[in-house]
Formats: sequence, C-alpha cells, structure tokens
Amino acid sequence: MPSPHEGSEEPIIHYHAPIHAWDVSDRPREKFIKHGPNALSDAELIALIFGSGTSTKDGPISAVQLGQALGRAFGSLHDLTKRELKELTRVVGIGPAKAVQLLATFEIGRRVESQRHQGERVQVTCPADVAAVYAPHMRDLKREIFKIVLLNTANVIMGDYTISEGGLAASIVEPRAIFRKAIVENAAAVICLHNHPSGNPEPSREDIKVTRELCAGGKLMGTPVHDHIIIAGDTYTSLAERNLLG
Repeated sequence: MPSPHEGSEEPIIHYHAPIHAWDVSDRPREKFIKHGPNALSDAELIALIFGSGTSTKDGPISAVQLGQALGRAFGSLHDLTKRELKELTRVVGIGPAKAVQLLATFEIGRRVESQRHQGERVQVTCPADVAAVYAPHMRDLKREIFKIVLLNTANVIMGDYTISEGGLAASIVEPRAIFRKAIVENAAAVICLHNHPSGNPEPSREDIKVTRELCAGGKLMGTPVHDHIIIAGDTYTSLAERNLLG
C-alpha cells in the first residue's frame, strides 16, 4: 500500500489564488499541523520551503504551483536534489532566491544523514560501514573527490582528508605525500574513497591502477590500504571485495 505522499495527486484547488485565500483545510501549513508531513504531497512540502509564490509575466503563481512545476521538470524529489542552481532557475517562477532556499534544504538533509555518526566511534567491519558515513555527502557531487580515511588499530575511523578534486587521474602523486598525514596521525591503516558522479559503480582501469599504486606505497610506508571504495549514487563498489587491490 503506497504511503500518503506517493503518487503526488494534487487536490483540486485554484492554484493561481494566493494560499491565504484557500480553504483552511487545503493550506499546506495547516495540513502539516493537523495531519503531519505524510499528508502533504511533494509540491506542498516544497511550498512550505518557499513560503510564498511569485509573480510572472503570465500572472501570479502560488508556492504549490511552483512545487508542481519543479516536479514536472525534474521528476522525483530525489532527482531534484541532484540539480544545480542554474537548472532550477530555468523553471518559470524559480529565481535565484527560491533556488537557493531549495538547495539549502537539500544540503541540510545531506548533512543530517552524514553527521548521524558524528561523535561516535565508527568501527569498520565491512565496506558498508564506510559507505554509511561518507555516501550521503559524496553521492550527489558533480565532480570526483578522492579521500583517504584513517583507521586506528581497532579499525575505528580517526578522520579523513581530501587528496584531490576534479578527477582521479589528478590524484596520482608521490605515495609519501599521500600517506604523510596518515603517518603524522599515527594511523594503522587507510581506506581510499572516491565518487563517480556518473552513477556507474564499476571501477575504471585508472581506478584499479591508482589503487594498486597506493597499495604498493602503503606497504612501503607501513600504512596498509585496506580497501578502495567507489561511491556511485545510492550504491558503492569495494575493490577489496572484487579482489582488485593487487
């Protein structure tokens, strides 16, 4: 049985009228207060973020109507979270201010999810443990970010640092430079981590080449590489599970 917010069927309302002119039972804020968030459609939730509609050359557009327009343009809320400011502002009635409101809300959601382990001692027992911490922030990035995750002797995450941005090829540097911070922080081992903005979780030849170089460097430096994990959308790939560490 679908949840109340699935299907996104809208009540029959004169959306061009300002929300304060609607029947009280149809107003998103009042519906939220009385029935909870599940009673609202995606468009109505977006309307609450915007707070008000806008005026266009074709007349006024209510906040709910703006939410509907975004749904028609980009599909689901999940698809909407992947859009950039310029894309959002191509929708009639969505200016920079409303686009920023929406993007800020999505960013809050990502940070809430990624920070749920903050302050905890996250022990890595499998690749999923690492993905749970880092995927919320990395899965929707538009360019590749390559990170090193530091582990102590109990495989507890000590921290992380970014090696490169903009492409994995750019991260190939002297292994000593890559592992310098790991050595300074007295890390027992590291995990390599990067994202694929394309959503394709398959490792490329370059991914495998870089991984094997880093594994060889880690052995020389006394800081072994336990895994290289690729974050791709809602999934991930572990090169250790694929026996590709070399």
